Amino acid sequence: MSKALTGKIYDIQGFSVQDGPGIRTTVFLKGCPLRCPWCHSPESQEFFTELNWLQIRCLGLEACGLCLGVCPHAAITRGPVAENALGEEIIYPEIDKSKCDNCGACAAACKATALYLCGTDKTVAEVMHRLLRDKPFFDESGGGVTVSGGECLCQPGFTLELLKNCKAHGIHTAVDTTGFVKWETLASVLPYTDLFLYDLKCMDSALHKRVIGVPNELILDNAKKIAAAGGRLWIRIPVIPLFNDSEAHFLQYAAFLSALKSSLEMVQLLPYHTMGLSKHERLLKKEKIFVAEPPSDALMEARSKLIASYGLPVRIH
Repeated sequence: MSKALTGKIYDIQGFSVQDGPGIRTTVFLKGCPLRCPWCHSPESQEFFTELNWLQIRCLGLEACGLCLGVCPHAAITRGPVAENALGEEIIYPEIDKSKCDNCGACAAACKATALYLCGTDKTVAEVMHRLLRDKPFFDESGGGVTVSGGECLCQPGFTLELLKNCKAHGIHTAVDTTGFVKWETLASVLPYTDLFLYDLKCMDSALHKRVIGVPNELILDNAKKIAAAGGRLWIRIPVIPLFNDSEAHFLQYAAFLSALKSSLEMVQLLPYHTMGLSKHERLLKKEKIFVAEPPSDALMEARSKLIASYGLPVRIH
C-alpha cells in the first residue's frame, strides 16, 4: 500500500481577507527558494521542521527547567541572568542552534509551549477536513482557499492534489507564488487555479539576484505565460525602502504590467513592515534581518497613482 502524499505545512489561517477575494482560508507550506531580507514569514523559508523559542511564554529555568537535559545533543544550557517582561530576574535556556537537529524533544518537554516546532506533515485529506469546515463562509462571501508559502509550488505534487480536491468541492482557489518555479509546474496547476497572487519584487534582474539570491527572468517570463494561457492575476509588489520604492522602479513595473492587462485583475502595493522581526528572533537566527522605516503614506499614494495612470487597477494593501 502506497504512502499517502503529505505536505509540510506551518500554518492554516482561517478568516483571511488579504489573500484573495472574500473570506478565505490560507494554507501555508514551508520552503522557499528566495531569501528576501525583509521576509515577514522567515519560518516559511526552510523546507524542514524547525525549532522556535517564544521568550514571553518561557517560565525560566528556576521555575521550570524541563528542557534542560532532554536534548540528545546538549544544545540547551543555562543562560545568563536576564529580565523578563515584568522586569524580574530570570534565567532563560540558551539554545545552540548549530547543535540542534530539530528533533523536538525539548518542545515535547516544554509545558509552557515556549519551545515549539514549526512545520507539520499533513495529508491532503487532513487538510481538506479542516478546509471544508469553512466552506459556508466561502459560499457566503465569494471566498475560498489560498495555497501559499514560502513557495507552495516547491511542493508541487501536494499543492496540485490539494487544488484538485478544492475544485471537486466547488471551492474557489488561489495560489500565492513567487513565480520562481518551472513553467511546467505552473502549467500543471493552471486548470485548478482561479487566481494567482503573483509577487514581483524588482524589475532589475541583477539587483534581484544580489539582494534576494535569484535572478528574475524566470519570474517575469512565467507571469507572461500565465497571462497568455488565460490565467487571472493579482500582482503583488512589496514596497521596500532603499530597494524598489523609487519612481524609476515603478515606471518599469507599470510598463511591464501594461502588457498583462487582459489578465490582470489587481495590482496590490504592500508597504514594508517589521512584523518579521519577532518571528526571526523566535527562530534564533544569527543572520541579521533588514530593518528600515516603513514607506510613508504619501509615497505609497504617489506610487499607486503612477500605476493607476497606466490604466491599471491598483490598491494599497
